[in-house]
Amino acid sequence: MTTAPRTLLQIAGATARPPALAQAALVVIDAQNEYVDGRLPLDGVGPAVAAIARLLDLARGQGVPVFHILHQGSPGGALFDPTSPAAAIIPAAAPRSAEPVIAKRLPNAFAGTDLEERLRATGRSGLILAGFMTHMCVAATARAALDLGFASAVVAAATATRDLPDPLGGVVPAAAVQRAALASLADRFAVVVADETALTVAREG
Repeated sequence: MTTAPRTLLQIAGATARPPALAQAALVVIDAQNEYVDGRLPLDGVGPAVAAIARLLDLARGQGVPVFHILHQGSPGGALFDPTSPAAAIIPAAAPRSAEPVIAKRLPNAFAGTDLEERLRATGRSGLILAGFMTHMCVAATARAALDLGFASAVVAAATATRDLPDPLGGVVPAAAVQRAALASLADRFAVVVADETALTVAREG
């Protein structure tokens, strides 16, 4: 008789609950035009952007600190050229004046930036993560956050990715990449919730 697979967190007896909004900061990762109409269009990016907008509304309404991460490539480069519209933040996810925008050059939003120091200054130990791409910068940031002692939740609806070439041949469809990326994060690195309503429930519970 086979048993259903369990995450490492479940095996350890941990309760998979997202951090309460009162103890969390929202980090929106690379919500940039490159993923909408640039050289890296993502599968399902429209609904994901709408989910990010809802998440921002929720965070702002609850007084949750918001941080925007902006990936920067080289000027004149193929991707995220900081002098091009492709590198700009998507209007629906645009920061408000008091919300920091932190530029990075590596997938992990903590690497080479002051994100950790800014988060520590809020006094909050939980992170709500959203943005692009799920398998790349969202995953790298969630993994690093665990090493730094933050408890993270990834909002699945507010993330997206793309088809990838399979190194063993063929193509891995975006839907498969998305599910695998979220499953690998949920195994140990973060609590994965479907959408922002799970965070509201978590806060009220």
